[in-house]
Amino acid sequence: MKIKKPPHILVIHLKRFKYIEQLGRYKKLSYRVVFPLELKLSNTMEDADSEYSLFAVVVHVGSGPNHGHYVSLVKSHNHWLFFDDENVEMIDESAVQTFFGSAQEYSSNTDHGYILFYESLATNGKS
Repeated sequence: MKIKKPPHILVIHLKRFKYIEQLGRYKKLSYRVVFPLELKLSNTMEDADSEYSLFAVVVHVGSGPNHGHYVSLVKSHNHWLFFDDENVEMIDESAVQTFFGSAQEYSSNTDHGYILFYESLATNGKS
């Protein structure tokens, strides 16, 4: 499959909740998803790859889908900012990886990247 015209803003939604039939409810999936700061997509246009840069992440904090809190990470002027309601603080780029998820199924870390926002690196409106 080829994408004829890749979007300027690419939004990727990670599946973090799953309905468990035996439990009769949704469960948060905390598996580790390593999302890159730079993303290259092949098969997007004839003889060209589309390159993207991560500029925002929505993070779900909490152990289940019916409770929790959302925070966000946003890259602005080459600095990463952490938004939690009215609190905003600058963070190191390396801190983004703390939101990849857990290596094991049951972990005390409940802060997981949920929605990823990438911006095209294409120039001159060729995206």
